[in-house]
Amino acid sequence: MFTGIIESLGKVKSLQSVGGDVRISIHTDLDMSDVHLGDSIATNGICLTVIAWGENWYSADVSRESLNRTTLANWKVGQAVNVEKAMLPTTRFGGHIVSGHVDAVGEITQVRSDARSLYFEVTAPVEIAKYLAEKGSVTVDGISLTINHLRGHVLSLNLIPHTAERTNIGSWQVGQKVNLEVDILARYIERLLLGDKAAEHNKQSKLSMEFLAENGFLK
Repeated sequence: MFTGIIESLGKVKSLQSVGGDVRISIHTDLDMSDVHLGDSIATNGICLTVIAWGENWYSADVSRESLNRTTLANWKVGQAVNVEKAMLPTTRFGGHIVSGHVDAVGEITQVRSDARSLYFEVTAPVEIAKYLAEKGSVTVDGISLTINHLRGHVLSLNLIPHTAERTNIGSWQVGQKVNLEVDILARYIERLLLGDKAAEHNKQSKLSMEFLAENGFLK
């Protein structure tokens, strides 16, 4: 688990094709002295398992599933990435619960200054819009952010100078793809509301307004 509070701005050191998957190495100024084989490090919001590491770098294997569901397939050597080690029981919980399992890829559709902050609009895929809420939490490229406003599946975000300085936000541009992870609680609430229907192996088991009305959740 992670908090979405970025600890280091890393850079992609190398990308290597290995049997159809990708082995990636990241240069970082993180303290790697307490890292062990198999530890998790979130990299632009993607939970990666450490297979090798040194004083200022770590490597991980990336599966086809991760390549298909995230922006990683388009990363380039030298690219800046947001890095966070897995949280400890003693960690100050400054963000929200982040699993590092990316739900979808969104697109930045507006960037502008807003006083000392940066204002962004991100268009999310329609299928995850139901998990987003105004003033709720969302993870964008590993950063825990608050949704200021929501118009359908377009969310607006304001980022303070500190966040911009500590992350790769300064490189975000209109048209850029970003990794999105919704609040994990929203996903579990959906499954709980489905009840026994969650076990049905068909598309009709998905939560809908009709399902909620039929089962007494809507008046």
